Amino acid sequence: MYAVVATGGKQYKVKEGEVLQVEKLTGDVGAEITFDKVLMFSDGENVKIGQPVVEGVTVQGHIVDQGKHKKILVFKYKKRKRYRRKKGHRQQFTAVKIDSISA
Repeated sequence: MYAVVATGGKQYKVKEGEVLQVEKLTGDVGAEITFDKVLMFSDGENVKIGQPVVEGVTVQGHIVDQGKHKKILVFKYKKRKRYRRKKGHRQQFTAVKIDSISA
């Protein structure tokens, strides 16, 4: 059984028991999260595709971790012009463990 959910402007294929890193969500570690924007649902033999969402299907989970990804460097450079800009960025994420997919 799996589902495709949309959160943070992205789509994720989720199964029960898996840990998923999504864009930053509000909430403390251990808080319950419900994804109600389910785009596709499959129970193994039947597949339901939403237009745009599947009605009556929700995905429940809880927050495992709030953190930041590894730092990426943004470096701008123009040759022969003495122009250099160096900037770092760490994207925040929320790790969610999927507890159940209910249809």
